[in-house]
Amino acid sequence: MDSVVTGSAGAFVLCRLGTIMEPEPGNPNEVEGVLNPAAARGPDGHLYLFPRLVAAGNYSRIGIARVRFNGDGDPTGVERLGIALEPEADYELRPGGSGGCEDARVTFVEPLGSYVMTYTAFSPEGPRIALAISKDLFHWQRLGLVNFTNYHAGVDPDGVDDKDASLFPVVIPNPSGRPELAILHRPLFPGTRPEETALHPASRDVDLNRESIWISYCERAPEGDPLSRFGRFASHHRLASPVSQWERLKIGGGTPPILTRHGWLIVYHGVSEASPPSEAGRQLCYSAGVMVLSREHPQMLRYRSAQPVLTPDLPQERSGTIANVVFPTGIDRRDDLGMPDRFDVYYGMADDRIGVARLDLPEALPLGGLAHSPGARV
Repeated sequence: MDSVVTGSAGAFVLCRLGTIMEPEPGNPNEVEGVLNPAAARGPDGHLYLFPRLVAAGNYSRIGIARVRFNGDGDPTGVERLGIALEPEADYELRPGGSGGCEDARVTFVEPLGSYVMTYTAFSPEGPRIALAISKDLFHWQRLGLVNFTNYHAGVDPDGVDDKDASLFPVVIPNPSGRPELAILHRPLFPGTRPEETALHPASRDVDLNRESIWISYCERAPEGDPLSRFGRFASHHRLASPVSQWERLKIGGGTPPILTRHGWLIVYHGVSEASPPSEAGRQLCYSAGVMVLSREHPQMLRYRSAQPVLTPDLPQERSGTIANVVFPTGIDRRDDLGMPDRFDVYYGMADDRIGVARLDLPEALPLGGLAHSPGARV
């Protein structure tokens, strides 16, 4: 395990516990990395990770592994259990034999009585959000691509790449107060990729319509038919846009929302330019921050990190498939230890390995957090 290193964001602090998983020598499914895992407690109480396994040619599968813990309750490694999803559907396969199932998040959605996996399907049209459902975390049924209604005039959702989606575990009030299922996601509107926005000067204006985390709502289905409308999302709202230097180029979802006494907790990612530029020229830097949404009005932000809670500082985070990346995707509340204010956050390290860091919820939300929300409806 690595030495403990501490992030810096006031009372929200992530302490690294170490590297939990790295490519297995001789395993062709992992030759280009293991990264960005979902995390979920199974019906048996064990914690399972669903990492992205990358084979040659950036061909990605979603694996399944059981986390091992030491006597103190700290995660120390994993037991590989096989493949949860392999590219099979037409929306997961590309011409020439490439494609992928990537960057899963898993939530137990109480109204459905099932685990739901949101993942990126690397389709012929580009990355899209797909859904799969399971009762036990081992047997998954595909539900297809998420269907979004129009965002705003002139933007066809079928032509918009999308990533980093996660579901709320319960119905939440929509802006009109009606309880609905909701999803967080990151549409990639044309011209808003970090590689494109990095070419603009630091003083550029942020386009709130584009470079944002969005929240979309799914109208509840009739009683007794919970899946009939699931997967069709409308009533889109910008939840958060880049406001700090460390996330100047892009922000996106990270861990699925988890309810705490302060509200809905999310550990998200932000992208900036690495400083100073390397000999290779401009490079991007992926860091992590904390966001807390109102429990009563989840489209409103109560707190947001002015500074990142985790930045790529370790050699395993600064050098890999993609340099300078920490990318949070999984979270585990440590109810098993009788510590509901303790969370383990699982994250990708340089798109090559998986690390874990510990977050203890502060007694009160720190002062100075950016409680910023665009609050616009489209």
